[in-house]
Amino acid sequence: MQVVKEYVQRWYESGLDPDEYICHGRNGNLVDIELPPSGERRKVLTFCTNDVLGLVQNDAVRQAAVDSIWQYGTSNSSCSVLSGRIDLHRQLEDEISAFKHLPHTQLFLNAWMAFQALMDAFCHLAIPVPGFQNTRETLILSDVLNHGCIVSAIANAGTRSGKLFGHSPRVRVRAYRHCDMEDMARKLRRYAQPDDRIMVISDAVFSMDGDVAPLPDMLEIMSHYEGSTLVMDEAHASGAIGATGRGIYEHFNLLPQDAIDRGVMPLIMTTFSKFAASAGAAISTHVAELKPLLNVSPSSIGTISLPPPTTAAALESIRQVRQHPELVTQLQENTRYLRSRLTEQGFDVWGETNVLPVILPADINPKLFARRLLDEYGIWVSPIWFIAKPRMRVTVNSLHTKEEMDRLVTAMTATRDRMYKPTISA
Repeated sequence: MQVVKEYVQRWYESGLDPDEYICHGRNGNLVDIELPPSGERRKVLTFCTNDVLGLVQNDAVRQAAVDSIWQYGTSNSSCSVLSGRIDLHRQLEDEISAFKHLPHTQLFLNAWMAFQALMDAFCHLAIPVPGFQNTRETLILSDVLNHGCIVSAIANAGTRSGKLFGHSPRVRVRAYRHCDMEDMARKLRRYAQPDDRIMVISDAVFSMDGDVAPLPDMLEIMSHYEGSTLVMDEAHASGAIGATGRGIYEHFNLLPQDAIDRGVMPLIMTTFSKFAASAGAAISTHVAELKPLLNVSPSSIGTISLPPPTTAAALESIRQVRQHPELVTQLQENTRYLRSRLTEQGFDVWGETNVLPVILPADINPKLFARRLLDEYGIWVSPIWFIAKPRMRVTVNSLHTKEEMDRLVTAMTATRDRMYKPTISA
């Protein structure tokens, strides 16, 4: 552990450690937090929550979670294939399938487990079956800026979870440049072999840059590889893009059936931690046979099923989104308003969604910028300085008012103007 101790000490000395705040309660976007290291309590306005539709405090969602505890208890205490499946799971799967226009859905505790289960099921067919042998290799193409849960899963795609030494056909993984369809097409031409099982996997909305994957172009390229599989991670797309929040297909006025009609097999990964006021994830498909493989993958049978209150909250949240599309409309209006106000003040704002990466001048430390916003203006925004290009990661939600957004812009402008010292050329 000496190496760990020395590394973390240098980490602290370099100022790379994040400021961590303890939340004691919230009311809308006002959050009661505890400041380190003093323990001082104060109420701040947050622009760093992923509760994009403001459903975490929705009365119907909270009541659904409470009711489920009285009916089922706090945990199912088993995996779904043994004794941990409850009717709420079936209801939630049906609700997601209807929302995403794909008839078969499997639940998971989180996105990391969902993607590992997908690799096990797709690449290794989950469990050995007597008398069946697969000899086809798998080629996986991944956007270089995909989320860590995807990167982790494909890094381990060559070996089935829990089986260090396996006998499945080889899995080859290649990255293509971010949203660069020429590079994706070039990599497919270069690396795809005649009998390959091909999978392309991408964030729908990229969590750090806030931009949207070019789905129509991806389908056009992949239509030349009949039977190829396109996996979209809709963690930041669900509830945020598309006229009714259904995600990237709706954003481009498409349906998953359009991909199927072109010979491309669509898979959608949905998470509940952003738009659905809960935790957990799901994979949806039109291929009925995939679901039982996902259900018996090591990351499904090796852990408990989604707990009742978590399931109930996600279920009621999705029902609220379907019943109240104005929540999505308000989120998108807020996104446009805040983006335009920040741009008016000369900020470099990337992306096109409710994730607004604000790139600061190079000599401004985002961590110090965030501290000033919090200390002087009572506004909480996430600084990013060690996992991507330094920036302030502003997230807007449907509950933010114009007054709150204006307050943010005023504070950020004043903080930038005090901290930024432009170089004057001779």
